[in-house]
Amino acid sequence: MADPVGYSMTRRGLLSLVGAGGVAVVLSACRSGGSASAPAAPTSAATSSAAHPSAATVAPTAAASAATTSPPTVTTASTAAATAPTPVATRATANVQGTLNAAFSGTQVSAADKTVSAGFQKEYPKATVNWIPVQGTDWPQYFTKILTMIAAGTTPDVMDVATEGVQLFAGKGLSQPIDDYVKQDQAAIQEYFSDVHPVLVEAMMYQGHLYQLPHDWNSRYVYLNTKLFQDAKVAFPASDWDKDAFYKTTQSLTKQGGGPPYGFGWENRLMGGWLHWVVMNGSNLLSEDHWPGGDWLWNTFYKDDPTAKGHKGGWHWGEPTANAAANVEALDFLVQMAKENLTPAVQVGGGSLLEGFFTSNKLAMTPGGGFWAGGLHQAGMKPDAFDIQVFPKWKTQRNVFGTAGLALMQKAKDKDLAWEYMKYRIRKDVIGVILADNSSTPPRRSMMTAERYAPTGPKNWQEYYAAIEKFPSLPLPTPPWYQELNTIVTKYTSLIMTFSQSPKDGLENMQKDLDAAYKTFQSGG
Repeated sequence: MADPVGYSMTRRGLLSLVGAGGVAVVLSACRSGGSASAPAAPTSAATSSAAHPSAATVAPTAAASAATTSPPTVTTASTAAATAPTPVATRATANVQGTLNAAFSGTQVSAADKTVSAGFQKEYPKATVNWIPVQGTDWPQYFTKILTMIAAGTTPDVMDVATEGVQLFAGKGLSQPIDDYVKQDQAAIQEYFSDVHPVLVEAMMYQGHLYQLPHDWNSRYVYLNTKLFQDAKVAFPASDWDKDAFYKTTQSLTKQGGGPPYGFGWENRLMGGWLHWVVMNGSNLLSEDHWPGGDWLWNTFYKDDPTAKGHKGGWHWGEPTANAAANVEALDFLVQMAKENLTPAVQVGGGSLLEGFFTSNKLAMTPGGGFWAGGLHQAGMKPDAFDIQVFPKWKTQRNVFGTAGLALMQKAKDKDLAWEYMKYRIRKDVIGVILADNSSTPPRRSMMTAERYAPTGPKNWQEYYAAIEKFPSLPLPTPPWYQELNTIVTKYTSLIMTFSQSPKDGLENMQKDLDAAYKTFQSGG
């Protein structure tokens, strides 16, 4: 998604097909992909990223009212039902006109996006959407290229942004709050909020204002290779398993003397890396708090909803806490498993090596987002060849996620037109088309059905959404200085996992660099 540096450039999304078995990989909290290159010129097409390589063929159709309809039924990995509520437009449809420049991470507009584009242009025949592909191997690289474009005088009207970039762009004053638009379209958009868990919404807030509407999201679950569990005669874990049970399971699944097959593998990035173990150990890399405000949203759209209790104006990430004792303990545990050859080498990247190991039965367990369901299916795995379980409990059992949505830029030429597309993008029929191949997780509860996951798996698909409903959940730490945070964390993680520095020394050095970056941000540097 978020997985918000590792991403499902979601989000959170931007899929690319990668080697080892041709697995579709999403680089973090949401989806992402592609090799680095300069931003391409705008392409004339109507929707988002190469993150959704589905071959949907059904164009969205307008329903007669804004009432909730039945969730789309997915019968194959590339088709979805195309019925959904039609929100009331801010302006009369006939008067919506103009050109919208929208940036996304990728190299080309997917077949599903073209289908969605056709639906939008049918409803708004005087509007045109030009998509700007920006290649990036992950969200940070994509954001860096976008910032370079903006500095050079080219600013998109809207752009795909995952949790990793919400506060980055809002903090720089480059994106605009959508509070007023949401308030004026309350009647039309209530159905959306009623279908989306508030924890996903608050991840899109900053200093009391709402900046985006989640159109997909990803948490991290432990993916389980059915064949390797059966070969080792190890039972699938239950949702109440703990760290010690996980360790014993990892030992039982690893080839005697060291893998492959390995019991567990992970990659060096925030989302999908060691952060989950830190959070399960009751800690984090930054101090956690909430910005005040947000009552305008919670009291209007989530009134009397108990799941909205405690939500405020967005997550406030404070001083670095990288060298906390719980963090050292978490990394000590992972280093121990690495030295025991229970895990393959930990590498920086999007997880393509691990996905190759998993699909070729060389890896029994690995962290993965909801987008893995579609990726493993595309790689040829049968729905019963894998399953999922929530991360094991340590001192706690919190859940970390990342999400993604369209950001409205401050310099957008026609913000009303941009808002019309943002509303369109969160409709159930539109999400159903783009995520028909399960290339990410729908933010809408009503879209999480057995029919959706029957073609791809996993059997335990209910855990995708249940993770944020059953456990305390938070987005991965993504302050406005996220780019620096990500670079520093991956740097010292590499040194620690190659045994160049001990977990204690490495985290002390990480803390020093994070403190310096945080002070620079605080001083406006």
